[in-house]
Amino acid sequence: MTTNAVSDPVNEMLPLPKLATLGLQHVLVMYAGAVAVPLIIGGALKMSREEIAFLISADLLCCGLVSLIQCVGLWNVGVRLPIMMGVAFTAVAPIIATGSDPRLGVPAIFGAVIASGVFTYLAAPYMSRMVRFFPPVVTGTVVLLIGVSLMKIGINWAAGGVPMIHGPSGMVPNPQYGAPVNLGLAAFVLVTILLLTAFLKGFMANIAVLLGMTLGFVVAAAMGQVHFGGIAEAGWLRVVLPFHFGFPTFDALSIITLCLVMIVMMIESTGLFLAIAEINERPLTQNDLARGLRADGIGNIIGGIFGTFTYTSYAQNVGLVQVTGVRSRWVVAAASVILIVLSCLPKLSVLVAAIPNAVLGGAALVMFGMVAATGVKILAKVDFTGDRRNLYIVALGVGVGLIPVVADRFFAQLPDLAVRFFQNGILIGTLTAVLLNLLFNVRRPVLTPSVAALDA
Repeated sequence: MTTNAVSDPVNEMLPLPKLATLGLQHVLVMYAGAVAVPLIIGGALKMSREEIAFLISADLLCCGLVSLIQCVGLWNVGVRLPIMMGVAFTAVAPIIATGSDPRLGVPAIFGAVIASGVFTYLAAPYMSRMVRFFPPVVTGTVVLLIGVSLMKIGINWAAGGVPMIHGPSGMVPNPQYGAPVNLGLAAFVLVTILLLTAFLKGFMANIAVLLGMTLGFVVAAAMGQVHFGGIAEAGWLRVVLPFHFGFPTFDALSIITLCLVMIVMMIESTGLFLAIAEINERPLTQNDLARGLRADGIGNIIGGIFGTFTYTSYAQNVGLVQVTGVRSRWVVAAASVILIVLSCLPKLSVLVAAIPNAVLGGAALVMFGMVAATGVKILAKVDFTGDRRNLYIVALGVGVGLIPVVADRFFAQLPDLAVRFFQNGILIGTLTAVLLNLLFNVRRPVLTPSVAALDA
C-alpha cells in the first residue's frame, strides 16, 4: 500500500477480510430496496414466480455491475467515490404503465430503459453544470431533506412494513404494523448498534451496523419472526443471460416518459454526489459529476440488456459511509462483487431477503438520521446572521420537500403528470432551494469546497 493510498481514505485498499465484511454490510443495507422494485413490477405485470425470481437475480447482477462502474470508474464513466447503485423507485409507475399496455408489453419496457440510458449518458455533461448552483446553503438543505425523507421509510420498516397492504377487497390496515414484537426488534437492533459503537473500537466499531443486524436476525429467528419459505424451492445456481424476455422494442412515448424521469433522477443524484463528497471531504468537480451521471445512463443500458430497470445512487448507503467512517470506494467494489455472486446463487438471495423489516428499520433509524445530520453539518458553514435570507432557503426547501412525506395526497387532484412530479419530495425541495438561492444570492453563489474546483 502506498503512502498516498493511506493518506487518501477514498482510495485506501483494506485487507481482503475487512473489505468483504464491510462490503457485506453495504449489501444488507441496500438489499431490501434492490429486491422491492422487481417484486412490485413483477407483481403488477402478473409475471410468474419464475419470471419474478429472474427479475431479482438480474437486478442483483446489474446492481453489482453498475456499482462497480460507479465506484471504480471506466474511462469517462463513474464518480469514483463510495457510491452504491440500485434500481430506482422513481420509474416504477411509468414502467408498469408501459408493461401493462397490451400493444407494448415487457419488451417496450426494456427498449425505453435502454433509450433513456443513452439519453442520460449524452445529457450528463450538460446536467453537470448545475453543480455551481449548489452552494452550502443549497447542498445542506438537500442533504438534510434526503435524510429526513428517508426517515419515513426507516420508521415504517421499524414498525413492520407499511401501514396499509393489499387485501382481497383493496387496501386494508397491515395487522403487523406497530406490533410490539416489531417495535421490540427494531429497538433491540438500534440499541445494539449504539452500544457497539460506544464500546468497540477500530474495525469492530466500523461493522456495528452489520453486527447489530446479525444479532437482530438471530433474535428474530429465535422468536419465529423469520420466514424461510422459498429457500428449499430456490435453485442452487442461476446464470443471468441478456434479453431473457426477448429483444427490446422502442415506443416513442415510453422513451420520452422515461427520459423525463431520468432528468429528475439526475437532479437527485447530484444531491447525493455532493453529500458523499462532503462526507469524504473531497472536492467534486464538474467533470466528476458528469462521470457520475454517465454511470446512471450506463446503468440503464446494462439494465435493459439484462432484463431489469433504471438505476440510481442509493442514499441509505451514503448514510452508512457516514456512520462507519469508512470512506474507501474499494469497500463498495467488494459489495458489488458480493451482489454479482448473489445473483448467481438464488438460495442465498432468498435467505438475505428473509431479514425482517423491523431489523432493517432499527439500523435505518441510525443511518438515515446520520444523512440528516450531515446536512446540518454542511449548513453550519452558512452565514445565517449576516444574511438572514439564507434562512428562507432552508425553511422552504425543507418545508416544500416534506409535503409528499407528511401529506401523500396533497397533490392528488392535479393532473397525473403533475402528481408524479410533485410527489417526489427531494426533487421539489431541491428545485425550491436552488431557485430561492438564485433569487436571494443572484450576485454570485458562494461555492462550497465540494464545488470550488469549478472556478479553479
